[in-house]
Amino acid sequence: MEFGLFYFANAEEHRQGYELLLEGARFADRNGFSAVWTPERHFHEFGGIYPNPAVTGAAIAAVTEHVAIRAGSVVAPLHNPIRIAEEWSVVDNLSGGRTGIAFASGWHAGDFVFSPGRYHDRRADNVAALEQVRRLWRGESVTVPDGVGNPVEIRTLPRPVQAELPVWLTTSGSIESFGSAGRLGANVLTHLLGQELADIEQKVKAYHAAWHEAGHPGRGHVSLMIHTYLGTDRAAVKDVVREPFSQYLLSSFDLIARAVGRTGSTETAGDIAALTDADRRFLIDAAFDRYFRTNGLFGSVEDGVEICGGLQDAGVDELACLIDFGVDSKLVLDGLDRLGELREAWAQKVPAAAN
Repeated sequence: MEFGLFYFANAEEHRQGYELLLEGARFADRNGFSAVWTPERHFHEFGGIYPNPAVTGAAIAAVTEHVAIRAGSVVAPLHNPIRIAEEWSVVDNLSGGRTGIAFASGWHAGDFVFSPGRYHDRRADNVAALEQVRRLWRGESVTVPDGVGNPVEIRTLPRPVQAELPVWLTTSGSIESFGSAGRLGANVLTHLLGQELADIEQKVKAYHAAWHEAGHPGRGHVSLMIHTYLGTDRAAVKDVVREPFSQYLLSSFDLIARAVGRTGSTETAGDIAALTDADRRFLIDAAFDRYFRTNGLFGSVEDGVEICGGLQDAGVDELACLIDFGVDSKLVLDGLDRLGELREAWAQKVPAAAN
């Protein structure tokens, strides 16, 4: 199993968030980590310092030499696929061929101010964009209308270093999307928000089945985003992460409420709006306890080895360790040393052939 770093900060101090990104990327590069992932987020403090992963990817390329640089994710329906191919080919050249893109359909209607009218068809548009970017990346041409409506054939520049673009399909847990990724021959990026390990195991089996039925070589690749902080022991880690992680969850509460208000039932939206501060805190405390107990990579290095065992049994190939959820940056960087120890301990526990 591989270990990478994932960023999704709710950072009030934006500059501090970027410093942690670059310092963490340098650490990952020096210590044999698989990748550094940055997301695409808009118009909200929750992840909002990352509006364009191609820009942050270019910055990571400038300070690293080995680690893969990945979008986790590009919200493809918000963009022209031609532009996605151009931007990421630049990053591929800057990095010497280390890029990869997870394609996401998007979930918040407010983000679609970039692309009005595409919200309801976003899942189909996402798959279509993934396939078109792949074609452009390979050097194929596409025919599109120009400014006066005439059809023109274009190929994108610069040409990338990699002949084939590594792609992921981002899914929040739908078994249909796991199957779609398998049929497309795409990797999977998922998370434990609203999913249990037993659920993921069944979905990974569906992914592998769809992959083989489509005739793709190999078995695909499942990357799991997981909130991560390692310390000396589990109790001490819980004390460190409780308040920042609770505030991190709380910061997303109104984002969820807004999404429900646009796409859910009026009754559900009204229920969320009626919650008092005490109600919200109660729900956040319950969510924290659940995530800490079963849905995060928290504790000591020894705890981490046990957690990794369960994740590998579920079919996970790579952990995308989300580290910037509000813990003090110095403590996060100290925790990276222990995450490096976990990576080494896991490599010794599981022979390279098994990986």
